[in-house]
Amino acid sequence: MDGFIHSMDWFGFPFFGFGMLFWWLLFIVIGFLVYRDANERGMNGPLWFILVILPMIGIVFLLLYIVIRESKAEKTPLEILKERYAKGEITKEEYLRMKKELEG
Repeated sequence: MDGFIHSMDWFGFPFFGFGMLFWWLLFIVIGFLVYRDANERGMNGPLWFILVILPMIGIVFLLLYIVIRESKAEKTPLEILKERYAKGEITKEEYLRMKKELEG
């Protein structure tokens, strides 16, 4: 550990580690209280519970999307060099010299 708090550390970003447990418990408790209040008033309790929990489920899916999405493939230095040579930005001698430096 380098002394900094990172988003993937246990105590980092509020949606990881203990923070994640806290937010889940908070949403479930609020959902239960809304459910109970809705039932006492003769409203549809399960529907209100679902409406309270739905944002948390959305946050989970957002986090999953961020974690498993494909990142853009970055070009290697050799590919960039080939593109520069193809565009005419560098001469053949510069290209061969730089290619030798990159490969060697």
